Amino acid sequence: MDIATLLGIVSAFGLVVLAILMDGGMSIFINPPSLMIVVGGTLGATMINYPLKEVLGAVNVLKHVFFAKPVPAKEITSQFVGYANKARREGILSLESEARTVDDDFLKKGLELSVDGVEPNAIQDIMETEVDFLRERHQLGAEIFTTMGSFAPALGMIGTLIGLVQMLQSMDDPSSIGPAMAIALLTTFYGSVLANLVFMPVAGKLKTRSKEENMVKEMITEGLVALAKGDNPRILEQKMLSFIPPKERNH
Repeated sequence: MDIATLLGIVSAFGLVVLAILMDGGMSIFINPPSLMIVVGGTLGATMINYPLKEVLGAVNVLKHVFFAKPVPAKEITSQFVGYANKARREGILSLESEARTVDDDFLKKGLELSVDGVEPNAIQDIMETEVDFLRERHQLGAEIFTTMGSFAPALGMIGTLIGLVQMLQSMDDPSSIGPAMAIALLTTFYGSVLANLVFMPVAGKLKTRSKEENMVKEMITEGLVALAKGDNPRILEQKMLSFIPPKERNH
């Protein structure tokens, strides 16, 4: 699990809950009607805004927030230098056995294209098209959570208006003012918490993960094109090291 995500969840929600407990109890912050308005309204508005398939897909990409582990760039460089040395000694066809042992479908596809003798420019076009569509899918997932982050506070305001209307209609009954005021205030609270502690941070983390994965894919593409061209392993290494910040290249 990603440590930053875990620490963020613990610190954000933990401190909010602690502040509530220090000055009262959790029970006064639990209001089912308010939750129904904010959570149900946000999900409903999101499904109106996007096809159901895309919404379900966005839920599936949540795993990238918690469990995605980018491959170190230096590890990819070393892997390709090994491929280049083997291809230089035994020929490009020798990489066929390497392709069969690779778990990454993107890299496996590229190695198979290289072994099949596809032209370097064609390999670059094919792999860049894959990267472009991957980027679009990731952007859609982040966009959906950003949209949910904008809907949640709006639904909180709607709940506030509902609570105020109920309160104003029952001013002659003091016992009903409290529950109506709770809906008015807690829906705004729920909307703000969901937007600022869940949806917007998730969207931000997905954007970061997308950038990391795109960089890795671009490195792999550069390495595959160099292999197909028959570049010297040293030249290939220098091309791939250009993706790594200078201060990290010798560590």
